[in-house]
Amino acid sequence: MSRPVQYNAKIKTVEAPEGMMGDGFMATSLEKVVGLARKNSIWPLPFATSCCGIEFMATAASHYDIARFGAERMSFSPRQCDLLMVMGTISKKMGPVLRQVYLQMAEPRWVLSVGACACSGGIFDTYSVLQGIDQIIPVDVYVPGCPPRPEAIIDGFLKIQDLVGEESLRRRNSDKYKDLMQAYGIQ
Repeated sequence: MSRPVQYNAKIKTVEAPEGMMGDGFMATSLEKVVGLARKNSIWPLPFATSCCGIEFMATAASHYDIARFGAERMSFSPRQCDLLMVMGTISKKMGPVLRQVYLQMAEPRWVLSVGACACSGGIFDTYSVLQGIDQIIPVDVYVPGCPPRPEAIIDGFLKIQDLVGEESLRRRNSDKYKDLMQAYGIQ
């Protein structure tokens, strides 16, 4: 007789939001349910311009498979996305285009800055390269590296998921958020 195979891998499951549990029912807040749904169904828009884009392609490919984290659907239309992933060198000439893409996204929207060039201009300390995309749009999570490995991109994506899951439904209407948008000239 053959013995059953035993696996020592730890399997992580999604935790249900806190609430009252009983036989056949669960009561929790709407905010926690919406956060859980948003967190596990992020639609990213990759805005890749250089080598970080190649690393992102590896992240989306079968070996790393970012789809298992709820980012199954890559979209190249800003009106259908909620996560802007900026990867690579952004020239000052491309800055207005990036800002326009950000403004076309529906609220709520988040931004992931991937790589040294998108985060700080990288090795290109020149007049024509934007020294960090946070000069033109607000950034939620930075992923350093030149280029960052797919594991680092996945870690940044997981940090975005944590932000999305914990964000209050009222945050986007708060005075602090409105002041942040006003600082970037966004109404």
